Amino acid sequence: MTSHYSHRLFVSVVASGFLVVGCPGLSAQSAKPSTNYALTVRAERAEALYRQGETVAFKIKLLLDQQPLSDAEVQWTLSKDGVPPTKTGKLKLADGAGTVTGTLDEPGFLQCRVTFPTPAKATLTAVGGAGIEPRQIKPSLPVPADFDAFWSAQKKKLAEVPVHPRLTPAKSPQQEVECFDLQADSVGAPVSGYFAKPVGAKPKSLPIMLTVHGAGVRSSSLGGAAGWAKQGFLALDINAHGIPNGQPDSFYSGLANGELKDYRARGRESRETVYFLGMFLRLVRAMDFLTAQPEWDGRTLVVHGSSQGGAQSIVAAGLDPRVTFFAAGVPAMCDHTGAAASRISGWPKLVPAGADGKPDATVQEAARYYDAMNFATRTKAAGILTVGFIDTTCPPTSVYAAYNALTGAKEIFNDPPSTHAVSAKASQAMRAAILRHVEDMKKAK
Repeated sequence: MTSHYSHRLFVSVVASGFLVVGCPGLSAQSAKPSTNYALTVRAERAEALYRQGETVAFKIKLLLDQQPLSDAEVQWTLSKDGVPPTKTGKLKLADGAGTVTGTLDEPGFLQCRVTFPTPAKATLTAVGGAGIEPRQIKPSLPVPADFDAFWSAQKKKLAEVPVHPRLTPAKSPQQEVECFDLQADSVGAPVSGYFAKPVGAKPKSLPIMLTVHGAGVRSSSLGGAAGWAKQGFLALDINAHGIPNGQPDSFYSGLANGELKDYRARGRESRETVYFLGMFLRLVRAMDFLTAQPEWDGRTLVVHGSSQGGAQSIVAAGLDPRVTFFAAGVPAMCDHTGAAASRISGWPKLVPAGADGKPDATVQEAARYYDAMNFATRTKAAGILTVGFIDTTCPPTSVYAAYNALTGAKEIFNDPPSTHAVSAKASQAMRAAILRHVEDMKKAK
């Protein structure tokens, strides 16, 4: 049976027959019933890609002790990647399985969320996602007319501040790699990171690798920088906030619960005060330092990170033409203005809704200058993005909005079963793309 409920989304439920059996895993001698449930939902196609208006079948499975659970009922919700239009219903599973189908008549993602209340009053949740011609997703709003002028003015302010790098030797976790704690002046907080390079590297011999961090408050990664240096890079890993490195965990938790608590929303009422202004300018300043090193090959500059670091990777490429390649895993800060097009936006959901339910107009205007989707339009660098189809932190709709805005050579690694995480396969895809780029740059010399 198919029920119509909006001009965009249709849904039907299918289940054939019911079988009632005893609960596997529950013996007569058991004092307590088993709670070893497993609930999954996935699009019928492995690649989870469909055309607009094409029926998407989500396959639901419920196991108890690895055996199908019969005579169980689940509740499902279909949505446009977590936002309306939505439809909900209940489904009796047959031999632990059932199907929910739906369609979407616009480019985007169809999300199926399934819940099952266990006898122990716990609620299991599973999510599946399918892309509906995602390469056709358009920007929710155009790039501001004065976007370039604004950022040119900010970079001019940065250029007036001397880099003044301070390098303090640090114990290297890798043989034949030398490491340093780097502090370099910027606008506001300094660039704070770990810098690493192969011992005895020759002048103009090394590509640059700048690695940047996801959300949270933590030290730069000494091991991360040293690991890339071991592979032949001039490497720098910077923390997101320009804070001291190598401090006790209590130092960073104190900042996270104090001075930097909820930093993501700080100053969002004006483009001049958004917290990410300093973070973005530190990307440029980090590259100022790196490109001044005699070991740089003068050609290759890679920026790599995930989540908030993925956003920074795209932003760095959009802000600075010295970037030749970026690798952005499940990037955040994409399509801040998604609500203007009745779409979901990525972390940190910068634009709140007003009392009328509409996006706050003042914050929305400021957010446009900090949208990775808009920076994507400004880079000619090559790049790779990864996207999880059931990522509810950096939803796939927002990631594709940024990907589609890129004009240079690009690729995207679709990861249908992934939430907000970089899977081993996605990580491998980014690393392989980075190394291919380095080799291509060497051949183009």
